[in-house]
Amino acid sequence: MARLVGIGDNVVDLNYTTGIAYPGGNCVNVAVFGRMLHHETAYVGKIAKDCWGKVILEAVREMGVDVSRCELEKGETGRCGIHLTDGDRKIVEENDAGLVKAKPLKITEELLTYIRTFDVAHSSCYSHIESELKKIKDAGIPLLYDFSDEWTEEVLKAICPDITMAFFSGKDLPEKELKRYLGQCVDEYGCELAVTTIGGRGAIVYNGRKFYTKPPYNYGGPVVDTTGAGDSWITAFICTFFDNRNYLELLKGNLEDPFVKEEDIHDMEDCLLEYCMCQGNLLARKNCMVKGSFGYGVTFAEPEM
Repeated sequence: MARLVGIGDNVVDLNYTTGIAYPGGNCVNVAVFGRMLHHETAYVGKIAKDCWGKVILEAVREMGVDVSRCELEKGETGRCGIHLTDGDRKIVEENDAGLVKAKPLKITEELLTYIRTFDVAHSSCYSHIESELKKIKDAGIPLLYDFSDEWTEEVLKAICPDITMAFFSGKDLPEKELKRYLGQCVDEYGCELAVTTIGGRGAIVYNGRKFYTKPPYNYGGPVVDTTGAGDSWITAFICTFFDNRNYLELLKGNLEDPFVKEEDIHDMEDCLLEYCMCQGNLLARKNCMVKGSFGYGVTFAEPEM
């Protein structure tokens, strides 16, 4: 199975409605969700030496994620305040991402050697390591980057050449416009795949040849907490994608002549991407029944750690 490393952000989500805080962060979540799918995963990032940093580190370690290359430093853990008003959830960034943004992670040669032991790396706009992304891609590691909803056309153009796959939130944009951005990511900026998730409208994937769309599963069903749902979709999608692509490479072996035709490869890609989106839907739907991104909630009144 594909080995996955999340590189970058970590936060604590403070739910002021319930008085419970949960560990999270885009890259932490992806590493944890990958482990839930029985992949070997790791998280690499700056973790603050405060009470919330300890909560995050212990939770991720307990989930079975390798955190041996995390850098513990004096500073504050990024805090996201979650407020629920008349059923409407609003998330407020409280301390500008804390240590992760104040002292961004640097990809050293030693760390790059470690990252090379994985099949795929993941980072995000909340990791603040844009200047380091090219090092990872140049090392030959497929690199996925989540723009979330922090993107513009200029941002896509600047970052996509240094990544392998682009993920971004579709916001409330119409499908035609989203397909134009997906097309730019692949056809103009050099990504292998581009994906947008659009809430109740599902997701759209583009591979340079075809657009694939799929609505979410049971969108009107019961929901406990949607925190981390997008991250879980991404994780199931990419793990499924790289696992199955690796199977093709194994089957090819050292054959000098192609053993399948180009149209066969296209058929396989179509089936694979459809299946990857199904897997994303399944994990995201399950995640909506979990409090926080992946549980491990603690009350705000936890003793000093």
